Amino acid sequence: MKLKDLLFSLIFIFSVFNAGAQHQEIGEKPGIWKEKQSLDSNSLLYAFKKASINGRLRYFFMATDNAPGLTDYYANAVGGGLRFETAKFHGFQFGVSGFFTYNIGSSNLALPDPKTNQVNRYEIGLFDITDAKNKYNIERLEELFLKYSYKNNYIKLGKQLINTPFINLQDGRMHPTSTNGLWTEINQIKNTKIEIGWLNQISPRGTVKWYSMEQSIGVYSTGFNIDGTKSNYAGNTKTKGVALVGITHNPIKELAVKFWNVYTANVVNSMLFQADLNKEIKDGGNIISGAQMIAQTRIGNGGNDDFSKRYFQQNGSLTFGANIGWEKATWKTSFNFNRITSKGRYLMPREWGRDPFYTFLSRERNEGLANSNAYVVKVEYSVPKTTFKTTVGFGFFDLPRVGDFNNNKYGMPDYNQLNVDLRYDFKGVFSGLSSQLLYVYKSKSGNEIIPDKNTINKVNVSNWNLVLNYNF
Repeated sequence: MKLKDLLFSLIFIFSVFNAGAQHQEIGEKPGIWKEKQSLDSNSLLYAFKKASINGRLRYFFMATDNAPGLTDYYANAVGGGLRFETAKFHGFQFGVSGFFTYNIGSSNLALPDPKTNQVNRYEIGLFDITDAKNKYNIERLEELFLKYSYKNNYIKLGKQLINTPFINLQDGRMHPTSTNGLWTEINQIKNTKIEIGWLNQISPRGTVKWYSMEQSIGVYSTGFNIDGTKSNYAGNTKTKGVALVGITHNPIKELAVKFWNVYTANVVNSMLFQADLNKEIKDGGNIISGAQMIAQTRIGNGGNDDFSKRYFQQNGSLTFGANIGWEKATWKTSFNFNRITSKGRYLMPREWGRDPFYTFLSRERNEGLANSNAYVVKVEYSVPKTTFKTTVGFGFFDLPRVGDFNNNKYGMPDYNQLNVDLRYDFKGVFSGLSSQLLYVYKSKSGNEIIPDKNTINKVNVSNWNLVLNYNF
C-alpha cells in the first residue's frame, strides 16, 4: 500500500465515523464532519474521536570517505510519516502508520566502484537497497494492526514494530525494520515480563516491500559459503516462519535476567541468556556489569537440502560476552568484551536486526564470524542542565583472516573502530526537534595484506551522519 493510499484510507475511516446523513438540503449548515457531537464514551465513535495522531519529519545526510583510489559517496534524504491509533474500545485498538522518503541529492548509488566492482554499502540504505535508481517512489505501510489490552497485558495482530535482541528496528536510516504477525506481552507475574510472538512477514530497513520470512533472508549481501563459494541461499531458504519467546525477570531491583529463544523453522534455533546488574556504591555512583551467552543450533536442513543453497551450513555456534562499568550523575563508562568461539559462524539474518552484543558499535556488525574477539570501551557524558549528550566508543576487533571463509563469511579484516555521537534535543519554539551528529572511523588492524575489494566500505573509511528529526 502506497502512502497516499494510507492517507486516503485514514480520511475514509474518519468520514465513516464522523459523517451523519449523506444528503443535505440546500440552505442547511454544512455538517459533513459533525464537529460538535455529544459522544458516548462507550461507543466506537468515541474511540475514533479520541484517537492519537502523531507525525515525524526526518532529514538525513550521510557521506562515506573511502581510502584513496576508491569511490566516495554522499546522500541527502528527506521524509515524513503519520501514525494513527484509536483510543480503547472495550480493550480493542486499531493502529496504522506509514512513511515516505525522497532522495534530494546524492551520488550515483547504482554505479559500482570501477576498481573493485563493489557497490555502495551505507547510503543506499537510506532509500531502497533493492533498486538503487529509485529516488521518489520510496513509501511503505509500516503498521496496520488490531490490539487488545487487558490490565497490563496486550496482544497485537498485524503489521507492527518490535524491538528484541535478534529482531529489532535497527533504526539507523530512514525506515526502521517492521514485522507482521502475532505479538503478545504478559505482565501478570510480579517483576516479570513475558513476550511471545509468531512472525510470517518482515519489511527490512532500507526496503519498501514486504517479504515472507524466508524471502527476506538474502535481501542484503549474502557473503560466502564456508567452502569459499558465493552464498546462494537468497530465494532458496525454506521456512514457515519465526517463533519468539522472551522472559525478563527482576529478582531484585538491581538485577535483570533475560532469556530469549528465536526458533526459525527448518533453519536455526537461537537462544540468549543475559544478566545485567546495576549496583549502587557508597560514593553515590553505580557499578554496572553484565554477562551474556548466545547458543545456536541448526534446525532441519538449515534452510535447504542443497548445501550450496543452505543458509545455516554448520551445526551451530556459541558466543559469550561481558561488560563492567561505572556511572554517576552525568557520566557513564563501560568496558565490553565479546567472543564468538570456533564452534561455528554466528549467523542471524542482517535483514532482521542488528547484533545484540555488548560490543556493538553503529555502522558495523560481527554477524557472520567465528573464532573472533571484540573489545570495546564506551564513554557517555550528558552536559548538566541541558539536553546535550555525547557518546564515544572505541573498539578493537580481532577477526580471522579475510580468506578464512569457514570463520569469516563477509571477508571482514581485523579493524579498529571509533564512534563519536553527539545529540541535542531542542526546547522552546523548536520543541520536538532533535539532532544527531555521528562520526565513524574504521581502520585496518594487523599486518594482513588485503585486496581493495575487502577495503572499500569496510576499513580505512570514514562515515559522516547528520540527522534531524521533528516529532509532533
